[in-house]
Amino acid sequence: MVDMKIKIPNLSLVVIIGVSSAGKSSFAKKHFKKTEIVSSDECRAIISDDENNQAVTKDAFALLDYIIAKRMKNKCLTVVDATSVQKESRKSLIHLTLKYSYTPIAIVLDIPEQICQDRHKARQDRNFDDYVISRQYQDLKRSIRYLKHEGFRKVYILRSPEAVEAVTGIVRI
Repeated sequence: MVDMKIKIPNLSLVVIIGVSSAGKSSFAKKHFKKTEIVSSDECRAIISDDENNQAVTKDAFALLDYIIAKRMKNKCLTVVDATSVQKESRKSLIHLTLKYSYTPIAIVLDIPEQICQDRHKARQDRNFDDYVISRQYQDLKRSIRYLKHEGFRKVYILRSPEAVEAVTGIVRI
């Protein structure tokens, strides 16, 4: 793999898209400041003290959207760390980019399903069944080619752990 740099405008909403255990959080932490990252898991934890509590998902995403809007209002680069594999879950994000004149950027971690399943089994911090990853993977595959049509200005697709590792930096333009 050749070293790769991802270019993003300063006023961007970067949506890291991928199934559970694809490496979204690790990617975000490696390339962005902690304060730039808005995580759906952390929003669940803030609301319920449990980042795995799916019963609070609606409230967690309302909080996620609220934080994103406040960051955009204050002209801060913002990174979304959530699966975002379904069009419906991305719709409010695109709406916010239009409202605040931000550039929507998608970084897709299209990691093979079996790798995600293996990583999931090794994780102590996740408590859902394997079928969830399979369903997310199908949703991701169905929606990947429509991301630009949805409004994402730039779409970066990383199809292997090696491709993810080849990203050596985020260049702000």
